[in-house]
Amino acid sequence: MDTGSPDDTGAAGATGAEPEAVREAVRDEPEWTGLPPGLLRMRRLLLVAWLGLLTVAAGVLPGLFLGPFWAALALLPLALMTWGWVMLERNWRSWRYAERADDLLISRGVLWREQTVVPYGRMQLVEVTSGPVERHFGLASVQLHTAAAATDAAIPGLDPAEAERLRDRLTELGEARSAGL
Repeated sequence: MDTGSPDDTGAAGATGAEPEAVREAVRDEPEWTGLPPGLLRMRRLLLVAWLGLLTVAAGVLPGLFLGPFWAALALLPLALMTWGWVMLERNWRSWRYAERADDLLISRGVLWREQTVVPYGRMQLVEVTSGPVERHFGLASVQLHTAAAATDAAIPGLDPAEAERLRDRLTELGEARSAGL
């Protein structure tokens, strides 16, 4: 029984050109990088904090002043918190970026998929920002600015070291590409 080689496509009767075409297609596929799990933890904590307060306010206050039947209002923010918990993970999994030879790809979105292509030569400014909550979780965001406001892009929730590495690399590539314009 023939198990095949790692380069074998498994197609019976394939010509010699097809495996090469398959290898070429795989080589053209960018190597995607996802976001670290710290971003998901941060967003979930914020969800629980805000909707937890809303749950208490919607359940305890009406229960005390209007009667125990009105305490059932707490179920609505509690259901919203459960739904949000699942949706945050789906959104977090949808974010990814890839560095290619001439541009940066950013892909995101669950229901509406959006893919942004930012050519290195069009980048004018690359910022690394980190607010107080992001710093607490050890995260930073990279903001890319181009001449066209519609192509400004951001990559949220990166490790600070990765954000700085990406900023330096994108700045270096942007300077090299814009020099050729």
